[in-house]
Amino acid sequence: MYILLTDALTCPRCGPGFGLLVQADRLEERRVVEGRLGCANCRETYPVRGGVAHLSLVPAGEADAAADPPADDPDAPVKLAALMGLAGARGLVMVEGPGARHAAALATMVPEVEVVALDDATAQPPAMEPGVSRVRAGAALPFRDGAMRGVALTGGAGDARLREALRVLAPGARLLVDPADAETAARLRVLGAQVMLEQEGVVVAAAPGRPVQLGGRRPG
Repeated sequence: MYILLTDALTCPRCGPGFGLLVQADRLEERRVVEGRLGCANCRETYPVRGGVAHLSLVPAGEADAAADPPADDPDAPVKLAALMGLAGARGLVMVEGPGARHAAALATMVPEVEVVALDDATAQPPAMEPGVSRVRAGAALPFRDGAMRGVALTGGAGDARLREALRVLAPGARLLVDPADAETAARLRVLGAQVMLEQEGVVVAAAPGRPVQLGGRRPG
């Protein structure tokens, strides 16, 4: 986990108004390999193991079993970058679902971003990769409002996840939902997002507010 990602992390128990502090027991190249994250409000602690931040309130071993991932698509990282509009982007980008396995390739393609990969809690995480922070989270996304320059929900999303995704996006930044059901675009419009693309089970929308400046400061 990139140590400066802590600036964007929030307590999953207390909510987005409560940040986390990091205690690194093992640090390599500004990445926390082993340590813990703590909330000053509720005093809860969350472990970082093998570079993965565990920010779910569901204890390990109690999550649903992971579905078999779809077949690899060599063009998937390119599609993610294009649909999220990441050309020239800097900052944090979140990918949740099966697409998180392309996080390292995406980080290589867009070197000024840190890809926050939300992995399935039952999956074995890969080795630590440059430009990738792996996080395990529950129903609430443990990030500050407006922290992300792009979000991809690659396992589909219900109303609650769409709301959370728009909350953590910077104004005008893009949300990609793939696969998207027939009601996804309509739900996003109700939430104030601008739908930019709706076709073949894929929806791209811009978060409410003024467009984000893609050349903004990278964390750290």
